[in-house]
Amino acid sequence: MFINQQIETDTLPKISSVELKPISKNYFKIIILNKAFVYAVFLSILIAGKFAIKKEAFQDNFVYIVTIVVVGLILNFVLARLAFKKRKYAIRDKDVIYSKGLIVNSITTVPISRIQHIEESRSWLARKLNLATLKIFTAGESGSDLKIDGLPLEEAKQINDFLSTRVNGNS
Repeated sequence: MFINQQIETDTLPKISSVELKPISKNYFKIIILNKAFVYAVFLSILIAGKFAIKKEAFQDNFVYIVTIVVVGLILNFVLARLAFKKRKYAIRDKDVIYSKGLIVNSITTVPISRIQHIEESRSWLARKLNLATLKIFTAGESGSDLKIDGLPLEEAKQINDFLSTRVNGNS
């Protein structure tokens, strides 16, 4: 006989009671350097346009265009900083939780029982700052289901070892 009882949502565990840990503050340096590079290229193209485009409308409004772009870039940096503070994670006995997003906040929970494998990666800049990224892959999906950037290297290794041990059934 099939039974499917309703669960009262009041009795479910609250994710807000989980203490999420922020990622390394050094990761913000990587975010800023990546943004600065893209913005420098964009501003260089805009300035090159000043010399290449001879149209009066562009020349007369160049200062306004640059001002709008710079204000947009500053606003983007501020939003990146605020969003960075929302990047947090928790490793629990039966799952991994990752929260991110400023305007649209997303919380991803991956049960350890669904994890197929874990990948640790490090970019050139992350190696210089002693950081790592953990990619967690689950059954039935292509690509990583959860990616936690900006973990201190030793912590990433510890989490990787812990999760690998759990996934392989050694605990």
